[in-house]
Amino acid sequence: MDEDLRARSAREVFEDHLRLAAEHRFAEDLARNVSPSCVVLERRGVFRGHDGVRELARWLEEELPGGGYTYTNKLVEGRMAFLEWTADAEGARVLDGADSFLIEQGWIVAQTIHYTVERVGGG
Repeated sequence: MDEDLRARSAREVFEDHLRLAAEHRFAEDLARNVSPSCVVLERRGVFRGHDGVRELARWLEEELPGGGYTYTNKLVEGRMAFLEWTADAEGARVLDGADSFLIEQGWIVAQTIHYTVERVGGG
């Protein structure tokens, strides 16, 4: 089965990643789609491997607890994919989410992530 996963196109990996993320199946997504040696660039720094991805996911959940995500634009060309997204959570939202992905041999090997959390609601 692992050989089949590694033979997937960038589009197939990208769509699988988005599907599993929407279904809150983080551990499965990590195992299937994210290279153990991936590099993620995000405003707070450079994050490496599955531990780095877990840390970023934990922060996102803290910033947008129980958030609902909407994918507003998805593009794939060759080894590259691009995602624009928004999110709504209690007391916070994101209107400018933008991620890019480098996908090789059935793995996400590099990613950039950008988003700005805006506080909403009264207090």
